[in-house]
Amino acid sequence: MIRSNPQAYNRCLVYNQALMPYSDALMWQRSLLNERTSNPNLDDVLILLEHPPVYTLGQGATTEFIKFNIDKSPYDVHRIERGGEVTYHCPGQLVGYPILNLQRYCKDLHWYLRQLESVLIRVLAIYGLQGDRVPGFTGVWLEGRKVAAIGIKVSRWITMHGFALNVCPDLTGFERIVPCGIADKPVGSLAQYIPGITCQEIRSCVAKCFAEVFNVELIEAEHP
Repeated sequence: MIRSNPQAYNRCLVYNQALMPYSDALMWQRSLLNERTSNPNLDDVLILLEHPPVYTLGQGATTEFIKFNIDKSPYDVHRIERGGEVTYHCPGQLVGYPILNLQRYCKDLHWYLRQLESVLIRVLAIYGLQGDRVPGFTGVWLEGRKVAAIGIKVSRWITMHGFALNVCPDLTGFERIVPCGIADKPVGSLAQYIPGITCQEIRSCVAKCFAEVFNVELIEAEHP
């Protein structure tokens, strides 16, 4: 059992999952969100996992940022309810899905996005790397390369979707899209700065920094 921030006000269940198909994770998130909109007293949740290769398009995403025929795509593609443009997930990228009741924290979506950025900036700092924000954009950059993307959906102040941190992915999948609709800023990974780094080793850092930023007590849980 992880015991972080014993003076924390809220509990947060942490699910450390392995590789999970995107559709399965999406159904799981929707189920957790529906349970919490029905019963806001349920504990918050943080899911950490990796996905097989998949492209996702946020609400209002435009196909001009996709370099292949989406109607005859050989790739797994999902249009979903989060904000933002098109992005790519694959093994080697650690994805975090917080299901949080923002009424316990701050009912401000901009605040929430900045908090998620803070989590990832703290993670990079543990490895001696300087994560940066770019004014006007959401995410985290490292020496001009975007290493973390963020896209959220909030319903009755319950969050879903979240962040994706490029730890050691094969970046070639990003070449088929304009990631997040940003054409002039390249995508990068932590492995370009820390050879040999893995998603498995960084999970505990992400959980620790998440607990610090949101002031929660993390409780390890198992997916039923």
